[in-house]
Amino acid sequence: MSLGPPGASLDPEQAQNFEDMEKQFAVKAVQHMTTYWAILEKMKGSTLRLTRMDDEIYEHFKRDFPEFQVGSTINEDEMKSKEGKEKWRNFMMEYEKKIDDYNFGTMLRSDPKFEYGQDTTIFAMRMQFYAIEIARNREGLNDWIYEREHPEAESSKA
Repeated sequence: MSLGPPGASLDPEQAQNFEDMEKQFAVKAVQHMTTYWAILEKMKGSTLRLTRMDDEIYEHFKRDFPEFQVGSTINEDEMKSKEGKEKWRNFMMEYEKKIDDYNFGTMLRSDPKFEYGQDTTIFAMRMQFYAIEIARNREGLNDWIYEREHPEAESSKA
């Protein structure tokens, strides 16, 4: 979704068909969400790489957010508080020229124990998604999705 040349500011008074742009954003966010879920159903999250920089992102996330418990429900109010926004903004800016769409909005499960759903999904920036989902994958918190879809793979290990 292009809004103009890179670095150009968007004047909402001059934007044509802003409602269509919002719909395009929503479609892209839902496509990202469903694609990611489909991948987790096909392979264990613990074996998945989301970017070429997963190691760096994971280490940076653990260093900057040592108190963040990726296995627990995300406290959205804390994450989106003034202090939380500032901390995340500083984290994300490290990837401005390294990760495409680093600040694009996307959907994030608030708790790794549940599927995407109305009460279990929050809006987040792409780098928040990457940081949290890379950590969840590294810690094996998304493997249940694959295991649920492939019970025969798990029973053949026994």
